[in-house]
Order: sequence, then structure tokens, then C-alpha cells
Amino acid sequence: MMRYQNLMVGDGLSDHRLYPFACNELSSMIDLGYSQFPKDLKAFIFRDSLSAFRLLPDLNRSAAVSAANLLLKSVESAFPKQKKNLAIVQFKQAKVALKRRTKSYVDHLETPSLPQDILVQIFSLLDVSSLLSSSHISRSWNLATHEGSLWRSLFDLHFSHDVLNHVHPGFDWREAFKNECIVYNSSKMLRSGRGYCSYCDTVVWHDNFRCPKKQCQIEAGKVPLDPMLTHQV
Repeated sequence: MMRYQNLMVGDGLSDHRLYPFACNELSSMIDLGYSQFPKDLKAFIFRDSLSAFRLLPDLNRSAAVSAANLLLKSVESAFPKQKKNLAIVQFKQAKVALKRRTKSYVDHLETPSLPQDILVQIFSLLDVSSLLSSSHISRSWNLATHEGSLWRSLFDLHFSHDVLNHVHPGFDWREAFKNECIVYNSSKMLRSGRGYCSYCDTVVWHDNFRCPKKQCQIEAGKVPLDPMLTHQV
């Protein structure tokens, strides 16, 4: 029970960057054996699952929606009838609210005509799903989302260069990322947004691969955390 609390799943759900990771963790824990968990742990997981659905309309990102849908599938397969029905109602309410906000946004959307270098800089802040979604907005956006530097950064974030045999000028990082995802065959095998900090001996939500605790940052200097996969958490 204490171990679950130390994971601070609720904190991850409240952070737009970490929300998909937190949902994936909840989904994995539920799939691994919800029925065998102690009663108090089940209560925490149920509470956090409801929170995940309730917070969804505030995020309005494709990665968040995908993660919430994955969580719903786990909830439907494992939760007892009463809790499952409550979670489904919360999810449906969130989807309705999300649809209304999205429609309002689209009605007022004017696609900016920005230079490609500015678009690439903006897109560098996005996760994989959001980047792919952005490619469908306009021709200029599609062109910007194919910029190799974006996919190289994502590759560095999620995978290791050890899996590559040859990296040469003009290397297609987008295709490399796609192929590596196929090899892993599951988004749950991507890194989880967490890392292990050896200084405080804790699994934490990392901040650009650094422990969020200031004392650990001072002690670690520029040494990054060891990133973790969802199943390792």
C-alpha cells in the first residue's frame, strides 16, 4: 500500500505531460491482478481511475484520450459491477465535455502561417501521439512534423541507439522510430516518464531525466536518472 502511495500516481494524472504515463501505469496494475490486491489498494486505484476520467476534458490531447481509453478497457475487465458502472459514467461524462470543448476550439481555430523552423520548435514540445495528430492539420504542419530532428529526439527519449546498425547522413529517424515501435509491439513498452534516483532510492516522475528533488539534483549534477519502462514500475 505504501509502495503505491510513493508512486504518486495522482500527481502524474494532474500533469498534462505525465497524464498518459500515469493512465498506462494504472491500466498495467489493474491488468496484472486487481482482484488479488488488498481492499485498501483497490480503493486507491479506483479513486485514481475516476480522477483520470474526470481530468480528461482539461487535457484535450490525443495521447491523453488514447491512454484514458486504454484505462477504461482495463476497468471494464477487472472492476466489480458497481465500481465499473461508476467509472464508465465518469468516462462518458468526460468524453461529452471533451467533445464540447473540442468543437468550440475547432470553430475558432485559424491555422497560423508560421515559418517551418518555428513550427518545428513548437512541435518539439509534443509527445508522439500529439505530433502525429498535428500532421493532419495542414500541409505545412505535415511537412514540419516530418523533420528528422523531432524524431531523433523522440528516439533518444524512448529507445537506445544500440538497436541501430547504421546511422548515416540523411538517416530517416521517423522511420526508425516507427520500426522500433513495431518491434516493441506495445506502447506500454515505451519509457514510462519515471526514473530511478539512486540518491534518494526512489522511483520518481523525472523532470528531463532528473529527480524533481532539489537536493538530489545538486548531488547528481548532470548525471541523468535511469529511465524505466511501464512494466518495470
